[in-house]
Amino acid sequence: MKKALVISAIASNQGKTLLTMALLHHYKERVRPFKCGPDFIDPQFHEKTAGIPSVNLDGYMMNQEQLTWIFNMYMDKEVAILEGVMGYYDGMDKGASAYDVARTLDVASLLILDAGGSYITIAAVLKGMKEFRSDNTIKAVVLNKVSSQMHYDLVKKHLQAECPEIKVCGWIQKGLKALSSTHLGLDLKELEGERIEEVTKDVLEHINLELIESVMSLSNTKKTNTYPFETIEKKDEVCILVKDKNFSFVYHDNLEYLRELYTEVILIDSTKDESIPINADIVIIPGGYVETQDAYERVKNSSSFRDSLINHAKEKEVYAECAGLIYLGESCDEKKMSGILPISFELTTKRERLGYYKCEIDGEIKKGHAFHYSRIKEAPKTEIKLYKVSKKMAKDGGYKQDKVFGTYLHSMWRLGGFIN
Repeated sequence: MKKALVISAIASNQGKTLLTMALLHHYKERVRPFKCGPDFIDPQFHEKTAGIPSVNLDGYMMNQEQLTWIFNMYMDKEVAILEGVMGYYDGMDKGASAYDVARTLDVASLLILDAGGSYITIAAVLKGMKEFRSDNTIKAVVLNKVSSQMHYDLVKKHLQAECPEIKVCGWIQKGLKALSSTHLGLDLKELEGERIEEVTKDVLEHINLELIESVMSLSNTKKTNTYPFETIEKKDEVCILVKDKNFSFVYHDNLEYLRELYTEVILIDSTKDESIPINADIVIIPGGYVETQDAYERVKNSSSFRDSLINHAKEKEVYAECAGLIYLGESCDEKKMSGILPISFELTTKRERLGYYKCEIDGEIKKGHAFHYSRIKEAPKTEIKLYKVSKKMAKDGGYKQDKVFGTYLHSMWRLGGFIN
């Protein structure tokens, strides 16, 4: 029987990624990682640890039938570990919380609770989490930042008294020696070599894996027998996807969708100055980092890539998201870009946009997510606007010129995104 578990918490920075990484490493070779929400960073850590791509499950961009189909499509291993986003219920106003994903898929949820400086109050928190929505799937907890076995036993006693139906599966020691000053989850270098072995051993030292597995069941997982998206009409075309250290924000299902849509999909690395093949019909440049100094150093001398992209864009299609949009422009502050689009960008000291957005292209509404610190400084005419889901205010979100289309919006292309 296949097994699955959602790892969540009451907020960000509680230890979700830490526990997720340890479990992924423990179940390596027989686990498929998933990420609730639109995040691009955590899936990269998942893939680095598990050796298999992580799949995003987004309850805002997908309806329940689509989300179920995506999960079943990629649930090809014995175990599935789904890392939540923010706190367990955060995002439920948009149907995008870990709670929504777990409820839709009927997958058990485990909460990691920070026990630092508390003991009885943790039971109150868990009871509130459990009673907030009666249809939640919370089945187990792990305590983080526990000072000693005695501390754990004390907290566990109160948890079991108030929530006897919840399995208390163990604890993680406060101030693990295996963790450096750089928190695991912020730097892929933390996962190199024996590092992840050491971290996993320390994280799981006091955790009862058999008890966790006892709540991980997929016997009642919902199924969908139909393909809940628009029918794919195969294109006899060559698609180029730029995928490298600079342009790495690619949802795994987007890549698989391209392979279903186009006769041939070729991945190229701009940082190695690889050229766009002359037989390419469309070039896709995803998001990532091109405006930071390190990222810019990797592409500023990539003349073959830049020149071949400029030549391609004269007559053929180019689609770009976020960092890809910036690269299509003239410049970002003092950093020179490709100049394909007559736009200049500037970096700001505060976040320009974060969250779910919609945009309207040719009368059709597209859903997506945006997160960036740059903005369009100058442009002859900005034709693409993004609309905040929870607000009516519109802001410029991209640019379209002939067959070149760039936007700040990250979308899931199988769901009726910009690639179809």
